[in-house]
Amino acid sequence: MNRLKLSWLVLALASFLLTVPGCNRTTISGSKLTKANYDQISMGMSKAQVETILGQPTNAETKDMLVFKKTTYRYEDGTKFAMVTFKNDEVDGKDTNLGRD
Repeated sequence: MNRLKLSWLVLALASFLLTVPGCNRTTISGSKLTKANYDQISMGMSKAQVETILGQPTNAETKDMLVFKKTTYRYEDGTKFAMVTFKNDEVDGKDTNLGRD
């Protein structure tokens, strides 16, 4: 009887391990870096609005350009990336490789 339970346990574990790699990695990692979310970002949005949609950036860099402040948010998830550029804390541009195959 114990041998039968062990066989079922091994079979269930093997099935799970074979299924997980086929799952959407975004769901597993909790990443908000998706094409749909990226497409919601529009010119003039604030940093807070962008962070609500994409979460905290992987890294951020701010430069004081005398006349204005330029901040670049970079989001990364594996080989996927998105960059959002702010001028005086409002979205001024964006770039990504999402949707490119």
